[in-house]
Amino acid sequence: MALIGSAALAVNIPLGYAREGFRKYSLGWFVCVHLSVPLIAWLRIVNHVSVWGIPAFVVCAVLGQIAGGKIRRIGRELP
Repeated sequence: MALIGSAALAVNIPLGYAREGFRKYSLGWFVCVHLSVPLIAWLRIVNHVSVWGIPAFVVCAVLGQIAGGKIRRIGRELP
């Protein structure tokens, strides 16, 4: 379960970085937010992880999105 959470976090960092470049709620923003969902679902199903693990994976994905967006914002502020 920890490996799937780590994968969710790692995949969502670059997606969060890319998401920061799109206008909120645009098609590109929507794609960046949801692109990792099929991968995370597939990993959960293949590894026979119960649905009880989904909230943890969602938290990891959101943290990855936040971290990626923060990295891009910090990069823009540097001279």
